Amino acid sequence: MPKPLKEQLINILVENKLLTAEQLEEALKIQKQKGGRLSNILVSLKFIKEKDLMLALSKSLNIPPINLAKLDIKPEAIKSIPEHVARHYQLIPIAKMSSSLTVAVSDPLNIFALDDIRALTNYKIKTVLSTEEDIKEAIRKYYAKNAGDLIKDVIKDKEAKVVAVALEEAKLDTQTLLEMVNEAPIVKITNMILSEGIKRKASDVLIEPLEKTMQVRYRVDGVLEMGESPPKSMHEAIVTRIKVMSRLDVAEHRLPQDGRFKIKLPHKEVDFRVSVLPSSLGEKLALRILDKSSLLLDVEKLGLEEHPLKVLTKCAQQPHGMILVCGPTGCGKTTTLYSVLNYIDSIEKNLVTVEDPIEYLLDGINQVSALPEIGLTFAAALRSMLRQDPDVIMVGEIRDFDTVDIAIKAALTGHLVLSTLHTTDAPGSLVRLANMGVEPFLITASCLMVGAQRLVRILCPHCKEEYKAMPDLKKKLGIKDNKEITFYRPKGCAKCNDAGYKGRIGIMEALEISAKIKELILAKAAEVQIKNVARREGMRTLRENGLAKALKGITSVEEVLRVTAPDEELA
Repeated sequence: MPKPLKEQLINILVENKLLTAEQLEEALKIQKQKGGRLSNILVSLKFIKEKDLMLALSKSLNIPPINLAKLDIKPEAIKSIPEHVARHYQLIPIAKMSSSLTVAVSDPLNIFALDDIRALTNYKIKTVLSTEEDIKEAIRKYYAKNAGDLIKDVIKDKEAKVVAVALEEAKLDTQTLLEMVNEAPIVKITNMILSEGIKRKASDVLIEPLEKTMQVRYRVDGVLEMGESPPKSMHEAIVTRIKVMSRLDVAEHRLPQDGRFKIKLPHKEVDFRVSVLPSSLGEKLALRILDKSSLLLDVEKLGLEEHPLKVLTKCAQQPHGMILVCGPTGCGKTTTLYSVLNYIDSIEKNLVTVEDPIEYLLDGINQVSALPEIGLTFAAALRSMLRQDPDVIMVGEIRDFDTVDIAIKAALTGHLVLSTLHTTDAPGSLVRLANMGVEPFLITASCLMVGAQRLVRILCPHCKEEYKAMPDLKKKLGIKDNKEITFYRPKGCAKCNDAGYKGRIGIMEALEISAKIKELILAKAAEVQIKNVARREGMRTLRENGLAKALKGITSVEEVLRVTAPDEELA
C-alpha cells in the first residue's frame, strides 16, 4: 500500500538530511492550527530553501528539474490549460506533443491536480519540477496581458472606434463629453493606464498631449518608461474621466488644478494624487501613486549607512531642536521624516504635522493639510499648532522666511521640529537658511543636523554580474587603493523586466551641527569650508555613501554617478 503524500514528503526531507525532528514537529503544529501545504510552511519558516526542496524531490521521485526563466514557452502549449486552472494548482504547461503535455509543477505529490489536468486536456501528462516562485513568474509572463496589449484590444473594438471618431470629428460640449467619458472604452482604457502604473510599481504616471499623438509614461524607480498610448482623439476624454474621479472642475481648461482619488484593489487601497497643467497642446496630467502597502516606515530599514543612521537616530531622540532633510523632489525626504516620526512616536508625545498635501495618513499622528488658497499657509498652520501643546512638529517644506522663522522659534522653545528643504547637499542647506534671512546665531542655536538624501536603484539580485574595476574607473571615483576592487552591473532578466534593477534605496550625507560647525556658521564661512570640516569630523558625502553601496553589490557605479555630484579633494 502506497504511503500517504505527507509521509512521502517527510521521508524524502529526512532521508536527505534537510529537516530535523524539532523543525518537523513545529511545522506540523502550525499546519494543524492554520492549514496549508507542509512544504510551503517549511519554506516560510526558513527551515529549508525552496531550491533545496525542489532538488530533493527531483532526486527522490526521479522527476527532472527545469529553469523556467531560460525557457521560451510556445503559445499553443499555454493555451492548453486555462489561466485560472494554472493559478489554482500553481503549474504551467511548457510543451505539447501529439498526445502528451509536459507540465512544470512545484508540488509533484499533488496527484489530484495532475488528475484534473489529465481529465481537462485529454493528454498524457508528463511532469518536470520548478520552484513555486518561478512558476508564479511564468504565469504572470505568459498569461497576463500587459496594459499595452489590452489597450490595443480595446481600441480595435467597434464601440471604441465609434467613440474615437465622435471625439475626433467635433469639439464636444462639456455635457456631451461627460456622457462619453462614462462609456465602456474610455473607462476601460483609463483603468488600464492606472492599473499598469500599480503593476509596474511606478511612483508617477504622466499623460501628455503631443501635436499628433498622446503619450503615457511611467516613472519606475526614478526613471521614466514609455507605456502604450491611446489615440490623440481620446486624450480629452481620458483627462475628463480622471477629473471626474478626482472631483475637479471638468469645464476649467485654462488653470492648473490639483485633486486626488482612491481605488480599491482586492487586498489594498491605492491613493492617486492628481495634478492638471494646461499646456499649448492640451492638459497634461501627472498622477502620483501613493501605495501605503509598500510604505516602509522603519528608520532602521531605510538602508542608510552606519554614520547617517547613527546621527539621524541620535538627533531624533533630542527633546528640542530642528532636523532638516534636503534634496530634489522625489528623493524620499517625506518618507524619511515619516520614519523618524514613527521611530519616536509614543503615547507620551503629541505629534503634529502640516503638509501640502498630506501624502500618507499615519495612525496616531495629527496631520494638517495646508490650503494656501484660503489662507492656511505653512506659517499660519504653524502658529496655530504651537497653541496645541505639541512635542514634535513636522513641517512638509520650508519655502519662505515666515515658515522658517516660526519653525526655528518652535525649535528654540522646546519642540522637536522636522522639515525639508530643496537644496542639493547638507552644507548648502545651512548657507540657504542664511540667504533666506535667518540670523547665524539662530541657526546654531536651533539646528541639530542636516541630511542630504538621494535614492539609488537596487541591482536585481537574480541577474547582476560582477566585474573588476579598471584603473581609470578607480581614478574617476577617487579611489587610491591599489587593491583589486569588485563592482556589480545590471544585466536584465525576466524578474526585473530586463531593467537590471528592482526597487530603490536611500543614501544620505548627515551633517551634525558640532561645535566647530557652529563656529563656521557664526563666521559666515563658505559652503566648501563647512563641508571640509564636516568630512574631517566623520561625515561621508553622498558620493561616498553611494560608493559604499556599490562596493556591497547593492547598486551599480553608474547609478551612483547618475544621482551624485563629484567631491572636491579634501585638503
